[in-house]
Amino acid sequence: MLKKVRVEEAVGLRLAHDMTQIVPGQFKGPAFRRGQILREEEIPQLLAMGKEYIYILELEQGELHEEEAALRIARAAAGEGVGLSAPREGRINLQAEVGGLLRVKRALLEEINTLGELILATLHDRTVCAPGQVVAATRIIPLVIAEPRIAEVEALCQQSGPVVTLVRLATLPVGLVITGGEIFHGRIQDRSAEIVRRKVEALGSRVAGERVAPDDADRIAQAIQELQAEGCRLIVTTGGMSVDPDDVTAEGIARSGARIICYGAPVLPGSMLLYALWGDIPILGVPACVIHDPTTTFDLVLPRILAGEILSRQDFARMGHGGLCLHCRPHCTFPVCPFGKS
Repeated sequence: MLKKVRVEEAVGLRLAHDMTQIVPGQFKGPAFRRGQILREEEIPQLLAMGKEYIYILELEQGELHEEEAALRIARAAAGEGVGLSAPREGRINLQAEVGGLLRVKRALLEEINTLGELILATLHDRTVCAPGQVVAATRIIPLVIAEPRIAEVEALCQQSGPVVTLVRLATLPVGLVITGGEIFHGRIQDRSAEIVRRKVEALGSRVAGERVAPDDADRIAQAIQELQAEGCRLIVTTGGMSVDPDDVTAEGIARSGARIICYGAPVLPGSMLLYALWGDIPILGVPACVIHDPTTTFDLVLPRILAGEILSRQDFARMGHGGLCLHCRPHCTFPVCPFGKS
């Protein structure tokens, strides 16, 4: 239990929890730490913080202090690739130990947060994370909680698995097929290859082969087959994805032997994206908007492919919720924005 004591009478006693001091624009953090023995000269600082009373902790059987409780929640919730910070002001952060794609069991998260007196907050499912990035955080609401409540969290995670995990992104050799007669015949310079290459490399993979094909379905199919034979494990085609009579990239992908899973996604920009599978090799038909829009369906789908996901039509259907880009100006803030979040 917690015992309430006037600060003037608390000299020599141990504090039950971290005590936060806020100096607007300068500092926010613990001025006093849990377990600290209060000294006479520290009383004026506590009073200046608006603290006339402090809590002294006297735990009873079956009770947990906020730090022990938060640590047990965090340990239960953290899966592969996720580590824990030290407790600070009753809170523990869950951090990415590796770069990769964050996976969140949303139903389990919701169930835990309905238990009461505790919270677990995460980033959105399928956020691309860097090593060291905070992906979740937890704490209890009171300073002391009944141990069985924390045991409920542990039981739920034991039954359903951890709430958050990090999936490493594969390092794949990527094949790139640039389509369009105007590019093939040298009438204009291609602008898509550089953009695709930059996005691929930002996620740790590399463009291992490149072809340029005219608006001819058989030539496009041949280019795809050549890149597959050279060992490319993901093939991206650019251009020729609209409904114009010259746009035959989708037909070329089909003629290569690939099975088209989805042509058209409920995402703007990038609704004309095509996703196909040739065995276990994904093929993406990327629409021309990748040239002028900083963020498109390509940015939503590429990390999932590199994380080993095999996408279905239903996966694309779900992208409609959150699939409308706001075209933020003057600068795109993706992925720190609503685009692609559901």
